[in-house]
Amino acid sequence: MPLENPRHRIAVLADQCVQCGLCLPVCPTYALDGNEAESPRGRIAIAAALAREQISPTPELREPLDHCLGCLSCQRVCPAGVKYEELLVETRGLLGPATERPGLLLGVVKRPGLSRWLLGLARLTRATRWLGRLLPGGSHGPWRAALTLIRGRPGPHPGPPRPNRSGGKADTVAIFPGCAASVQDADAERAAETLLTAAGYRVTRLPAFCCGALDLHDGAIRSAEAAADRIRQAWAKVDADHLVTVTPGCLSTLRQALPDVRVDDPYRLLAERVDQLSFHPLPARVALHMPCTQANVARSDAVLVQLLQRIPELELKRLPAPPYCCGAAGSHVLQFPERAAQLRESVLSQVDILDVHWLLSSNIGCRLHLAAGLDERASSLPTLHPLTLLAQQWIPS
Repeated sequence: MPLENPRHRIAVLADQCVQCGLCLPVCPTYALDGNEAESPRGRIAIAAALAREQISPTPELREPLDHCLGCLSCQRVCPAGVKYEELLVETRGLLGPATERPGLLLGVVKRPGLSRWLLGLARLTRATRWLGRLLPGGSHGPWRAALTLIRGRPGPHPGPPRPNRSGGKADTVAIFPGCAASVQDADAERAAETLLTAAGYRVTRLPAFCCGALDLHDGAIRSAEAAADRIRQAWAKVDADHLVTVTPGCLSTLRQALPDVRVDDPYRLLAERVDQLSFHPLPARVALHMPCTQANVARSDAVLVQLLQRIPELELKRLPAPPYCCGAAGSHVLQFPERAAQLRESVLSQVDILDVHWLLSSNIGCRLHLAAGLDERASSLPTLHPLTLLAQQWIPS
């Protein structure tokens, strides 16, 4: 078979796995189920057998593939260099979206204008108090799960960005707003603009739309390719040196669409000019949740910690590393809300032992999911994007 054949690509990628098992201790779903099929090497074996047409893609067989969070902790520790993300995306593309995928709900999420309008309506009518009783799908249905993610308390707004006053030509940074982030993380995007401008960058924005990550990781390849084309068209219309997003879950698809562009979260760019930033002291203790995509895709976790440590008197408590994953994982929280809640409980149990004033997380899906869990516990602990906290403490020059 030619290399372009998807089945051959999957088989070649699967053959890289040496079945050593070093991925097992960092896999959240293996920790949850204790089942080899719910581990990276188990999924690789299933993918290889499907690619070689040794087995048929029954619902029971594809379930472990659908359960995978795509956290990529396994890829990070793999001594054989298995390209697990590519293998997972190719296999899901071969199978197509699962029949249980909440396509209509995801269609709403991917349209920022519609999402913003519906979110405003839900808050105006206090829908979180009564709508759940009318929704189908039982206590763990996708629409009920979506309703729990609606947050009624907006985050603090950072001050307006000030013009760059440094001499010479400044690098221009374009912010990619995304879909859910442009609605639910608008304060973090304003914070990014404020901090990047204060650090001497010129800042512009791309239009708000879905990057395609939700479709790509659910096997909806054509929709994902259409999103990638839209990214390239939008980028071609801006004159910028860098592209950033405040949501690390968008990074992989943005980088695939624009392989010759420096695409990152804002932390590295801010760290490169951190001497131009000063922060007010904050005598507080905060818990830092590191989203899987930030640790394993952006790999900017250490840089973020260094930036937060620039705030005087701030005591930072980083939550434990894998196999602790909050379970949000793109559409996973909507498609498998009961499993997502179980995974979230493992993270919140780590927060319980810390006496903190805030819980920080930089991925919108993670933060909404964690906030929903805190609400269920009747906890008043606020959640915040790290950029919002940094902008809140920033001292304008």
